[in-house]
Amino acid sequence: MKTLQKLGKSLMLPVACLPIAAILLGVGYWIDPAGWGGTNQFAAFLVKAGAAIIDNMPLLFAIGVAIGMADENDGTAALGGLISWLMIQTLLAPGTVSMISGTPLDEVSDAFGKINNVFIGILCGLIGSVCYNRFKNTKLPDALGFFSGKRSVALAAGGISIIAAFILFFIWPAIYGALVLFGKSVLDLGPIGAGIYGFFNRLLIPFGLHHALNSVFWFDVAGINDLGNFWSNTGVYGVTGQYMTGFFPVMMFGLPGAALAMYHTAKTNKKKLTAGLLLSAAFASFLTGVTEPLEFAFMFLAPFLYVVHAALTAVSMIVMAVLPIRAGFNFSGGLIDLVLSAGTPMAQNPWGILIVGVIFFIVYYVLFRVIIVKLKLKTPGREDDDYSEAESKLILANSDYAGIACTILEGLGGKSNIASLDNCITRLRVEVKNYTDVDEKMIKSSGASGVIRPSKSSVQVVVGTQVQHVADEMKKLL
Repeated sequence: MKTLQKLGKSLMLPVACLPIAAILLGVGYWIDPAGWGGTNQFAAFLVKAGAAIIDNMPLLFAIGVAIGMADENDGTAALGGLISWLMIQTLLAPGTVSMISGTPLDEVSDAFGKINNVFIGILCGLIGSVCYNRFKNTKLPDALGFFSGKRSVALAAGGISIIAAFILFFIWPAIYGALVLFGKSVLDLGPIGAGIYGFFNRLLIPFGLHHALNSVFWFDVAGINDLGNFWSNTGVYGVTGQYMTGFFPVMMFGLPGAALAMYHTAKTNKKKLTAGLLLSAAFASFLTGVTEPLEFAFMFLAPFLYVVHAALTAVSMIVMAVLPIRAGFNFSGGLIDLVLSAGTPMAQNPWGILIVGVIFFIVYYVLFRVIIVKLKLKTPGREDDDYSEAESKLILANSDYAGIACTILEGLGGKSNIASLDNCITRLRVEVKNYTDVDEKMIKSSGASGVIRPSKSSVQVVVGTQVQHVADEMKKLL
């Protein structure tokens, strides 16, 4: 769980880029819903600007995860993540697979056309961070001395990425194919089938595999073509749209309700910071239906809560299919597509989405708030590495940061006893190799206000708001 929470926190950097991209895309599409910017220059400008971020979201995750999971959050890890991403994308591209396997390009598995996804981005980020943490201090023979230390990270990331690509070459088509087969197997279950699809659609988003299910229900893989038939008016009135409509109450109302619950349960000294992320993400979800900024904000920090979200999506899909209410989207289930689809021939009682949506807002808010509090989940603003109001006002007695860092390092058992060093807003967060070598009295003699020991290997030194200066000096010493 600690690793998942660290992964969740590392995703906050790339996630923070997504709301503005979603809004740019949504507004551009609203201006030019038919051509996606093809018939309006200003719309094209907005669409392309937003797509530059959204289309490269997996790459952003590769870099963000690499930095967030690396010791000292060093940028060298990001280079390792980028190298891993470029190699895997190139080695598993349909053209490369065709050349290596001797298979005609048109016979290459469709799975390799979907290798550009968030799961692969996170995997590459983890490869970059692991290579950095493991090889950053590598010493090579003199003849290869140029590649010692941090320069060895790129070499290691490349080698491991080749192995990862080799493994994915065999298992990725099987995983993708199994999901397509699963999607086809629930086609005859009516509203229940729509609910099952909605549940797994959300559950597979962290792995980027929801596209496999979408291809079955939204497009013409299995003859459903729910999206195409809705907009071309070639479907069955009252039936077509059932694999899209249920997303509207969740995206427009449910997730914003969840965001409000997460804000209200955030710790007081983190509410402002949390509000900045959640407000922009909730607005993007409501307006455009782009939910990743919100979902990635808690899916790794509180996995159980994400399963609840997937279950509620299933309920919404079933309810909308039964009522019946029908609406469709070209982009996603936000306000823009609701307005655009409301007047189409296949739309049925689209106004009902607003009523059901308000109910889902309340349900999401209540459930999320109760579960977060009862289970003490670490959603945004509730992380363990928190600091108190008193700590935020602490000031060191002097500005000899190098001297303070030297004393703290000695109290921690010296350089050889440090496994990793990081810091939050007021504290140094250190992992030590031998907890018995830690001298709390010496650490406090530096001017530090306190020492907290969450576990045998973890030490947190309370410094105050000047902690960054002390951390920088300690990193020099290390």
